[in-house]
Amino acid sequence: MSTPASPTHSPAHIRVSVVVPVFNPGDSFDDLIASLDRQTLDHARFELLLCDDGSDDATRARLAEVERTRSYARVLYLPHSGWPGTPRNEGVAAARGDYVQFVDQDDWLFDEALERMCDFADQHGADVLVGKEVGIGRALPTRIYRRDVPDARLGRDPLLEMLTPHKMFRTAFLREKRVRFPDGKVRLEDHLFVMRAYFEASRISILASTPCYAWVKQPGSASSARIDPESYYPHLEAVLDLVDEYTQPGPLRDRLLRHWFRGKILKRLAGKRFVKYPASYRERLLDVVAPLARRRFGPGVDGGLAFPHRIRAALLRADRRADLLAFARFEHELECRVAVTSASWSRGGGLHLGVRVDISRDGQDALVIDGESGRLTSLPVPMDGLPTGLLETGRELRNDRVELVTGDAGDQRVLASARLRDGRTATLALDPLRVFGRGDDSRGVRIVAKVRRAGWTFDVPLTSDTATLAGAGHSPFLAGRTCAPVATRGGAVELRRVFPRGRLKDLAGRAARRVRRRTRRG
Repeated sequence: MSTPASPTHSPAHIRVSVVVPVFNPGDSFDDLIASLDRQTLDHARFELLLCDDGSDDATRARLAEVERTRSYARVLYLPHSGWPGTPRNEGVAAARGDYVQFVDQDDWLFDEALERMCDFADQHGADVLVGKEVGIGRALPTRIYRRDVPDARLGRDPLLEMLTPHKMFRTAFLREKRVRFPDGKVRLEDHLFVMRAYFEASRISILASTPCYAWVKQPGSASSARIDPESYYPHLEAVLDLVDEYTQPGPLRDRLLRHWFRGKILKRLAGKRFVKYPASYRERLLDVVAPLARRRFGPGVDGGLAFPHRIRAALLRADRRADLLAFARFEHELECRVAVTSASWSRGGGLHLGVRVDISRDGQDALVIDGESGRLTSLPVPMDGLPTGLLETGRELRNDRVELVTGDAGDQRVLASARLRDGRTATLALDPLRVFGRGDDSRGVRIVAKVRRAGWTFDVPLTSDTATLAGAGHSPFLAGRTCAPVATRGGAVELRRVFPRGRLKDLAGRAARRVRRRTRRG
């Protein structure tokens, strides 16, 4: 293990080297450069290494102009390798900073990113600093960014949720431990690099309180393309070999392996995705992943899977291909509807909504679960010959819940959350002063319901009829601006408010709540 050290800085000392592999970038590259121009970290304290992977003449001229007009920029002109690993390695070799921050050419950094990440890494002696990533046009995991974690641990903290290379690494650590990207075209090269760094690091820190990295979804990106099973999964096995090398058989190894079993295999066999594959592609995929599942993922890995994935894993190991497809069709045909059954305002300013969740297939209740055994009885797929208890939902029912959210993919906010009663009903409270924040100038928000039922998840519009919402009446004083839940022509629920008038009502509502809280505490 390396010994973390907090660097000392002279006035001209470079704190971080931003390493960007470049190959014929588009217009979004300008957004990256502009974000570096805006960094609050003194421009003399960081450097930009543009590692050009044999781009065309127009790109080289573009990079030369960036280097000419910015004192912090350097261009490394490299032979074409066709993959980002080698340019990143060359960037690490040339780096003069205490840390290396990898950034892709289509992404950008938030203004305070470099300063805050360097300070946090220095403060906690981190070999690896995971700065908060924000999805632009893409949804990202959220558990990893719930709070700052100065000393994160594999198996305890959700580090595997984000295995992108968009992180900050102590330069001396990478060199001392010889942590490198594989050269050439290697799939999952970021997983190999990041996992090796995680295993070798003395300290990993998560900076969740500051948005650092904007991960931008680009049309036609590699992550959205269909994989070639025969070439892809040997690269996955290299990642699994790395896990085996650094861990002993047992709970930690199972927990780590579960991440790739679920994300790289089982999710590809689920619902609409699997159903829509051409039959020939499904056969090719199963020819590769069925023996892989039997060879690399034991019963301990299945133990932490969600209920639907446990069924899928058992069918996969048994090579029950027709049943796997039938199960995916069952999932694809599930329809979820969340409807408001009651609406009322509380004196404290909250909008209380009673909701009912219905999950159906062909017009019938799709998830029928026996109240005593917790066994799913409505699955139209034979389970004979598979492990006993496979249809027992177990812990999943305790996690059944519904959330009301707003926002686009990658930038959703949870407005309210409640457990499902009997798998069907819940009561949730919306606070308008939180739905519409202080700087929010919108007149209304559409509300989406996120449902978790027996391990399945659904994102659907919250719906209602006009009469049910009208029963709530006028919003009270403590709700701030006058607002009301409204059903659109299609039945989707929106919370609308008077705007721009009503600012004084918001201020008065917040002030009255503060007085009310102090009175209650007294």
